Amino acid sequence: MRFLPVFLDLQAGPVVLVGEGELAQAKLRLLLAADARVRWFSTDGHHDLSRIDAALAARVERADGDPLTADLSNVIAILCAGAGETGHAVAARARSLGIPVNVMDEVAHSTFIFPAIVDRGDVVVAVGTGGASPVVARRVRERIETLLPARIGDLASFAGRWRDAIKAKLPEVAMRRLFWERVIDGPIGADVLAGRVDDAERKLKSIHDPVAFAASGGDGIVTLVGAGPGDPDLLTVKALRALQDADVVFYDDLVSPEILDRARRDAARVPVGRRVGKPGIGQDKIHRLLIEAAQSGKRAVRLKGGDPFIFGRGGEEIAALRAAGVAYAVIPGITAGLGAAAESEVPLTYRQEALRITFLTAHKAEDAGNVDWSALTDTKMTVVVYMGMTAAPTIREGLLKAGRSPDTPVGVFARATRPDSKAVVGQLRDLPLLADQVKTGPAILIIGDVVSRSAPWRNGNLQATPDDLISDLLMAAE
Repeated sequence: MRFLPVFLDLQAGPVVLVGEGELAQAKLRLLLAADARVRWFSTDGHHDLSRIDAALAARVERADGDPLTADLSNVIAILCAGAGETGHAVAARARSLGIPVNVMDEVAHSTFIFPAIVDRGDVVVAVGTGGASPVVARRVRERIETLLPARIGDLASFAGRWRDAIKAKLPEVAMRRLFWERVIDGPIGADVLAGRVDDAERKLKSIHDPVAFAASGGDGIVTLVGAGPGDPDLLTVKALRALQDADVVFYDDLVSPEILDRARRDAARVPVGRRVGKPGIGQDKIHRLLIEAAQSGKRAVRLKGGDPFIFGRGGEEIAALRAAGVAYAVIPGITAGLGAAAESEVPLTYRQEALRITFLTAHKAEDAGNVDWSALTDTKMTVVVYMGMTAAPTIREGLLKAGRSPDTPVGVFARATRPDSKAVVGQLRDLPLLADQVKTGPAILIIGDVVSRSAPWRNGNLQATPDDLISDLLMAAE
């Protein structure tokens, strides 16, 4: 390690910037973001601050003298960017005066270098390669960006505000460290990361015995996580973090092994799937398992295919958790209907053609028979049906009797976003036959003129509906 990472207090004195053009502008923006006072020697004589916020620009001193003869007695660092040979001379002077200096992209003339920075307020991560490869440093920074919660700096600030008060109550270092681990890893930390700082303050104030709290192992939390339609790369960053933090994962049958592999290696994995036509453990049992896990101090993840709040019974589960006084959080996922639409290029809405979307579930024929199909006959409405494979004949009959055209484009999209996905498209009159062609689910049915704009429809050279042709002519006329 040639360069020691340090954090420099830029409010301790002015920073000198020498240079011109966009390179100098970039360094200027970086310094101002760190609350620095900047003395700028522009080598071309132009101090362009037009792209800088006025409040920030007020901290910039336009220096017109020669940096090689200027008084540098109170300067804490010097940066040269776009300064050419002048930068080399300034660097030599800085070295002779013992002032830290950086000449952009020239390690030989620098006594310090700039890392790639992840800025989360009070949490700052610096990534360096000793000046060897800034691109590698940026790539590492990008990976770190995806792992750090957006409000991790708020969590550090929150802990900082309470630091002295807790230190007074817990003078022993080991116990104090355990206390903060319980706070940061538990529901209080989760509240801060979710933006509920007032709730976090209230909970921390309610801890009357910090020693007992630290020794207790803390309270657990249940996080409902949407796993998306199947492709592990469609997990949200927040979902991935929850899986990495989990002590136990309760997962549905629709969650793919590839997604489960993203969980922490030593996390317990408990299947709680409930598939149509197959026995399951029951929703009440799932509620009890979640509550017991949290009450034992565990960080539990309830991992659901798609999104927890779209036919995922997430509402029932958080109601049970609330009734039991268990802390919880919800992380949305890409629901299967959106995953299928994106994979097969079905625009669920389309200007002047599809203005409304209805999501419904019809996993049993009797359920489909109870749907008010007359509310779904609007040709400008796209209907997305979950769990509708076995009820396909009933869905077709219901829509046809209600007045929807038998020529309406429809698609059956099975195992969307997974390697074995399959899409079959056609017309409403043939919906049961289309469902038979995909054989096994899970599958999404999409009904509406927009299906004729999908990739499977184009690839199958199916004839567009008259409404599609009229729409295309109108769009071309515009």
